Amino acid sequence: MSKALTEQLSFDQAGIVVENANEGKDLYMKGICIQGGVRNANQRVYPVNEIGRAVKTLNDQISGGYSVLGEVDHPDGLTVNLDRVSHMITEMWMDGPNGYGKMKILPTPMGQLVRTMLESGVKLGVSSRGSGNVKEDGSGEVSDFEIITVDVVAQPSAPGAYPTPIYEHLMNARGGYKAYEIAQATKEDPKAQKYLKESLINIINRLQ
Repeated sequence: MSKALTEQLSFDQAGIVVENANEGKDLYMKGICIQGGVRNANQRVYPVNEIGRAVKTLNDQISGGYSVLGEVDHPDGLTVNLDRVSHMITEMWMDGPNGYGKMKILPTPMGQLVRTMLESGVKLGVSSRGSGNVKEDGSGEVSDFEIITVDVVAQPSAPGAYPTPIYEHLMNARGGYKAYEIAQATKEDPKAQKYLKESLINIINRLQ
Protein backbone atom coordinates (compact mmCIF):
# COMPACT_ATOMS: atom_id res chain seq x y z
CA MET A 1 0.00 0.00 0.00
CA SER A 2 1.34 3.43 -0.94
CA LYS A 3 2.29 5.85 1.82
CA ALA A 4 2.68 9.61 1.92
CA LEU A 5 6.28 10.68 1.33
CA THR A 6 7.81 14.10 1.89
CA GLU A 7 11.43 15.00 1.19
CA GLN A 8 12.95 18.35 2.12
CA LEU A 9 15.82 20.30 0.64
CA SER A 10 17.29 23.55 1.91
CA PHE A 11 17.73 26.62 -0.28
CA ASP A 12 21.36 25.67 -0.93
CA GLN A 13 20.75 21.94 -1.34
CA ALA A 14 18.09 22.65 -3.96
CA GLY A 15 20.20 25.30 -5.67
CA ILE A 16 17.23 27.64 -5.56
CA VAL A 17 17.27 30.54 -8.01
CA VAL A 18 14.81 33.41 -7.53
CA GLU A 19 13.78 35.14 -10.75
CA ASN A 20 11.69 38.19 -11.60
CA ALA A 21 9.63 38.38 -14.78
CA ASN A 22 7.05 40.64 -16.40
CA GLU A 23 8.86 43.79 -15.21
CA GLY A 24 9.05 42.51 -11.66
CA LYS A 25 5.35 41.68 -11.37
CA ASP A 26 5.95 37.93 -11.33
CA LEU A 27 8.33 36.10 -9.02
CA TYR A 28 9.58 32.55 -9.54
CA MET A 29 11.60 29.99 -7.60
CA LYS A 30 13.35 27.19 -9.45
CA GLY A 31 15.71 24.43 -8.45
CA ILE A 32 15.96 20.77 -7.48
CA CYS A 33 12.69 19.44 -6.08
CA ILE A 34 13.60 15.77 -5.61
CA GLN A 35 16.98 14.02 -5.65
CA GLY A 36 17.50 10.69 -7.36
CA GLY A 37 19.90 7.84 -6.82
CA VAL A 38 21.13 8.90 -3.36
CA ARG A 39 20.12 8.02 0.19
CA ASN A 40 18.47 11.12 1.61
CA ALA A 41 18.05 12.41 5.16
CA ASN A 42 14.97 10.19 5.60
CA GLN A 43 17.04 7.12 4.62
CA ARG A 44 15.07 6.67 1.41
CA VAL A 45 16.45 6.15 -2.09
CA TYR A 46 14.52 7.24 -5.17
CA PRO A 47 15.73 5.43 -8.31
CA VAL A 48 16.31 7.86 -11.16
CA ASN A 49 13.82 6.06 -13.40
CA GLU A 50 11.12 6.44 -10.71
CA ILE A 51 11.73 10.17 -10.46
CA GLY A 52 11.85 10.54 -14.23
CA ARG A 53 8.49 8.84 -14.64
CA ALA A 54 6.89 10.87 -11.81
CA VAL A 55 8.28 14.15 -13.19
CA LYS A 56 6.98 13.36 -16.68
CA THR A 57 3.53 12.51 -15.33
CA LEU A 58 3.28 15.76 -13.39
CA ASN A 59 4.66 17.83 -16.26
CA ASP A 60 2.14 16.22 -18.64
CA GLN A 61 -0.63 17.29 -16.25
CA ILE A 62 0.71 20.86 -16.24
CA SER A 63 1.00 20.88 -20.05
CA GLY A 64 -2.59 19.64 -20.23
CA GLY A 65 -3.85 22.66 -18.30
CA TYR A 66 -3.96 21.18 -14.79
CA SER A 67 -3.01 23.63 -12.03
CA VAL A 68 -0.52 22.08 -9.62
CA LEU A 69 -0.65 24.21 -6.47
CA GLY A 70 1.77 24.17 -3.54
CA GLU A 71 1.58 25.32 0.06
CA VAL A 72 3.71 26.96 2.70
CA ASP A 73 5.41 24.77 5.30
CA HIS A 74 4.49 21.18 6.15
CA PRO A 75 0.85 20.28 5.40
CA ASP A 76 -0.64 17.09 6.80
CA GLY A 77 -1.55 14.48 4.21
CA LEU A 78 -1.64 14.75 0.44
CA THR A 79 -4.56 17.15 0.06
CA VAL A 80 -3.73 20.71 -0.99
CA ASN A 81 -5.36 23.26 1.33
CA LEU A 82 -6.45 26.27 -0.70
CA ASP A 83 -6.17 28.67 2.23
CA ARG A 84 -2.44 27.91 2.47
CA VAL A 85 -1.55 27.96 -1.23
CA SER A 86 1.44 30.16 -2.03
CA HIS A 87 2.56 29.12 -5.50
CA MET A 88 1.85 27.16 -8.66
CA ILE A 89 4.27 24.77 -10.32
CA THR A 90 4.64 25.86 -13.93
CA GLU A 91 7.14 23.27 -15.14
CA MET A 92 9.12 20.20 -14.06
CA TRP A 93 12.03 18.52 -15.82
CA MET A 94 14.91 16.12 -15.29
CA ASP A 95 18.55 17.21 -15.23
CA GLY A 96 20.90 14.34 -14.48
CA PRO A 97 19.49 12.23 -11.63
CA ASN A 98 17.37 15.02 -10.16
CA GLY A 99 13.89 16.37 -10.75
CA TYR A 100 13.76 20.15 -11.13
CA GLY A 101 10.78 22.48 -10.89
CA LYS A 102 9.80 26.08 -11.49
CA MET A 103 7.26 27.68 -9.16
CA LYS A 104 5.36 30.92 -9.69
CA ILE A 105 4.61 32.80 -6.47
CA LEU A 106 0.90 33.67 -6.40
CA PRO A 107 -0.75 36.85 -4.99
CA THR A 108 -2.45 34.90 -2.20
CA PRO A 109 -1.93 35.77 1.50
CA MET A 110 0.64 32.97 1.84
CA GLY A 111 2.15 33.82 -1.53
CA GLN A 112 2.63 37.44 -0.47
CA LEU A 113 4.36 36.20 2.68
CA VAL A 114 6.72 34.01 0.64
CA ARG A 115 7.39 36.89 -1.76
CA THR A 116 8.23 39.26 1.09
CA MET A 117 10.61 36.72 2.61
CA LEU A 118 12.39 36.03 -0.67
CA GLU A 119 12.72 39.72 -1.51
CA SER A 120 14.13 40.28 2.00
CA GLY A 121 16.82 37.67 1.42
CA VAL A 122 15.32 34.82 3.46
CA LYS A 123 16.50 31.42 2.20
CA LEU A 124 13.45 29.22 1.77
CA GLY A 125 13.70 25.53 0.98
CA VAL A 126 11.40 23.10 -0.82
CA SER A 127 9.64 19.89 0.17
CA SER A 128 8.32 17.40 -2.36
CA ARG A 129 5.02 15.76 -1.40
CA GLY A 130 3.98 12.49 -2.97
CA SER A 131 3.18 8.83 -2.49
CA GLY A 132 4.94 5.54 -3.08
CA ASN A 133 6.06 2.23 -1.63
CA VAL A 134 9.25 1.85 0.40
CA LYS A 135 11.04 -1.50 0.54
CA GLU A 136 11.35 -2.85 4.07
CA ASP A 137 14.55 -4.78 3.40
CA GLY A 138 16.72 -1.94 4.68
CA SER A 139 17.48 -0.54 1.24
CA GLY A 140 14.91 2.25 1.58
CA GLU A 141 14.23 2.03 -2.16
CA VAL A 142 11.04 3.76 -3.31
CA SER A 143 8.77 2.36 -6.03
CA ASP A 144 5.46 3.43 -7.63
CA PHE A 145 6.37 7.02 -6.83
CA GLU A 146 3.98 9.85 -7.68
CA ILE A 147 4.59 13.55 -7.08
CA ILE A 148 1.54 15.40 -5.78
CA THR A 149 3.16 18.81 -5.42
CA VAL A 150 6.19 20.69 -4.10
CA ASP A 151 5.79 22.95 -1.05
CA VAL A 152 7.86 25.90 0.17
CA VAL A 153 9.36 25.33 3.61
CA ALA A 154 11.07 27.60 6.09
CA GLN A 155 13.33 25.11 7.81
CA PRO A 156 14.11 21.70 6.32
CA SER A 157 14.84 18.92 8.78
CA ALA A 158 18.31 18.25 7.40
CA PRO A 159 20.91 19.15 10.06
CA GLY A 160 23.00 22.15 9.15
CA ALA A 161 20.64 23.17 6.38
CA TYR A 162 20.86 26.83 7.39
CA PRO A 163 23.80 28.73 8.91
CA THR A 164 21.28 30.59 11.12
CA PRO A 165 17.84 28.98 11.56
CA ILE A 166 14.87 31.24 10.83
CA TYR A 167 13.45 30.38 14.26
CA GLU A 168 16.50 31.94 15.93
CA HIS A 169 16.13 35.05 13.79
CA LEU A 170 12.52 35.28 14.88
CA MET A 171 13.17 34.80 18.58
CA ASN A 172 16.11 37.21 18.64
CA ALA A 173 14.33 39.97 16.73
CA ARG A 174 12.42 42.64 18.63
CA GLY A 175 8.81 41.54 18.76
CA GLY A 176 9.74 38.05 17.60
CA TYR A 177 8.22 36.23 20.54
CA LYS A 178 5.01 38.21 20.11
CA ALA A 179 4.79 37.02 16.50
CA TYR A 180 5.37 33.45 17.68
CA GLU A 181 2.49 33.75 20.14
CA ILE A 182 0.27 35.12 17.37
CA ALA A 183 1.23 32.16 15.19
CA GLN A 184 -0.02 29.77 17.84
CA ALA A 185 -3.28 31.68 18.15
CA THR A 186 -3.95 31.74 14.41
CA LYS A 187 -3.88 27.99 13.90
CA GLU A 188 -7.66 27.80 14.17
CA ASP A 189 -8.54 31.43 13.44
CA PRO A 190 -8.23 32.49 9.79
CA LYS A 191 -9.22 36.09 10.64
CA ALA A 192 -6.19 36.46 12.87
CA GLN A 193 -3.79 35.33 10.15
CA LYS A 194 -3.55 38.81 8.63
CA TYR A 195 -2.12 40.10 11.93
CA LEU A 196 0.47 37.32 11.86
CA LYS A 197 1.43 38.30 8.32
CA GLU A 198 1.87 41.97 9.28
CA SER A 199 3.98 41.05 12.32
CA LEU A 200 6.23 38.75 10.31
CA ILE A 201 6.70 41.32 7.56
CA ASN A 202 7.76 43.92 10.16
CA ILE A 203 10.25 41.49 11.71
CA ILE A 204 11.68 40.49 8.33
CA ASN A 205 12.18 44.15 7.45
CA ARG A 206 14.17 44.64 10.69
CA LEU A 207 16.43 41.69 9.77
CA GLN A 208 17.72 43.43 6.66
